[in-house]
Amino acid sequence: MQIQSKLPNVGTTIFTVMSQLAMRQGAVNLGQGFPDFEGPRELFDALARHVREGRNQYAPMTGVPKLREQIALKTEKLYGRRIDADSDITVTSGATEALFAAFAAVVRSGDEVILLDPCYDSYAPAVELNGGLCVRIPLRLPDFSVDWQRVRDAVTPRTRIILINSPHNPSGAVLHRADMDALADIVRDTGILVISDEVYEHMVFDGVPHYSVLGHDELASRSFVISSFGKTYHCTGWKVGYCVAPPALSAEFRKVHQYLTFCTFNAAQCAIADVLESIPQHYLELPAFYQAKRDHFRSLLAGSRFQLLDVPGGYFQLVDYSAISELDDLAFCEWLVAEHKVAAIPLSPFYETAPDARLVRLCFAKNEATLADAAERLKAV
Repeated sequence: MQIQSKLPNVGTTIFTVMSQLAMRQGAVNLGQGFPDFEGPRELFDALARHVREGRNQYAPMTGVPKLREQIALKTEKLYGRRIDADSDITVTSGATEALFAAFAAVVRSGDEVILLDPCYDSYAPAVELNGGLCVRIPLRLPDFSVDWQRVRDAVTPRTRIILINSPHNPSGAVLHRADMDALADIVRDTGILVISDEVYEHMVFDGVPHYSVLGHDELASRSFVISSFGKTYHCTGWKVGYCVAPPALSAEFRKVHQYLTFCTFNAAQCAIADVLESIPQHYLELPAFYQAKRDHFRSLLAGSRFQLLDVPGGYFQLVDYSAISELDDLAFCEWLVAEHKVAAIPLSPFYETAPDARLVRLCFAKNEATLADAAERLKAV
């Protein structure tokens, strides 16, 4: 049988590759971005209760009503925007599903989607599967800031979407109010839509607020804003996320969602709704929680041969290994896991055309023992 691949340049994700290498080598896995500690006990108790009470069948397609109501309250509390729980919020099976549904809802054959490189590896395949063309704009090194003039210059009559991601994966860079204003100036008086990937919204450090698209009137009216409970509650395996969009965009989004996954884990939605209501301090305290991990990990790596880049947000530390090796980043990560038993993620898979830089990503969403063990091995490099 002859099959013409729709994604001929896509193989197994780098996250799977490095995690498998870590398992085979018995390495400390700082590659794939998941915590090795648990979320709030109240969340797991609530999940068990809802399972026992029989919430084990299909949830409503758009999401459990109480959860959508809690999302609406949280959005108003944090970003000052009142949204309609019925028309503006759709609960999804993870943020990756939400991203795909947003692309599928509005991208037609030949439409252009502007992506800021480096970017999360699910974006481009989702665009291409829906007939779109990716237009890559490199972020500026070393701070991974956006050159908005280059974005403006890349806009054509075929531009359908500009995708932003803050805090940014893999770099941890964050967007500010001036960035939102610059983006609004570009899309004003056009039909261009915005997808804003905000899954790390509660991980912004050093007293800086998270500037959400939902806090910007002009952008909110033309945007899909995507968030993740898996990141917020340290339960990435539950795959529960959501999309906030104005009614017209939500209606198109839901047409795809209902035939993609239809609905999301019912009891988990009920449990998350409970903790959003009962322990809002959890997400309010996350910036300090992860900043402490960032600072601790950086202190453990002090004196190593790695150069540590700034980390304004997220839960990843980029390190420059130029003083250690001239290997490319993939070869360096393979060497690091084989010789020093630490798994990292190379940066080049996040690019269409990677720059001449020697950078790898380390996840610090780990407990203290894991970070200490990894740092001891990294300092020996």
